[in-house]
Amino acid sequence: MTRLVSASILSADLLNLESEIKKIQENNVDMIHFDVMDGVFVPNISYGIPVLQQLNRVVDKYTEIDVHLMITDPLKYIEAFDKAGADHITFHLESASNPAETIKAITQTECTAGIAIKPGTPAEEVFPYIDDNLTMVLVMTVEPGFGGQSFMDMSGKIQKIRNYANEHGFNNLLIEVDGGIDDKTAPIVKNAGANVLVSGSYLFQAENMADAVGKLKA
Repeated sequence: MTRLVSASILSADLLNLESEIKKIQENNVDMIHFDVMDGVFVPNISYGIPVLQQLNRVVDKYTEIDVHLMITDPLKYIEAFDKAGADHITFHLESASNPAETIKAITQTECTAGIAIKPGTPAEEVFPYIDDNLTMVLVMTVEPGFGGQSFMDMSGKIQKIRNYANEHGFNNLLIEVDGGIDDKTAPIVKNAGANVLVSGSYLFQAENMADAVGKLKA
């Protein structure tokens, strides 16, 4: 199974973001994880469309931008994030937007669609939306809102989603995990069926980012 690493720039040095992006691109990272928080859906505020537009100016064509919308009504902003340079857009099942309409809106852009679920949301709630239009399911292994939190074991939930996808012919579904991912927690989620690993502090605080990426993918 192909394993991808997505670097969460929430843990990057935002005063030197261009150099951080170059570092990501030089060290075998596959994606940039771009967390958008509105202070309502989650109790924190991050960055948004203007920062994504600037980010897109320095990201090369080989590194995809993985936008994670932790906002109340993502449907309103799909077109704007697409135009700003997103490659993937993932929204929360728990948001106020209709999931089917939001997936449709994403697939009408140049982006691929993903659904995220919080730790307390059962795996079964995402099953009705797993079809050819859904590229990825993001399983949160922390409560969304802040970086640097401790990992919560969601391996049972990941396994349920992987089994359902395989049983219904969606073997290529990407299952992403976000929260507390490092060389010790990565094997837990990979063994359960995850194949996209979001990591922030572990990557940006590593003495050698390439080695850290290699450990996540191994």
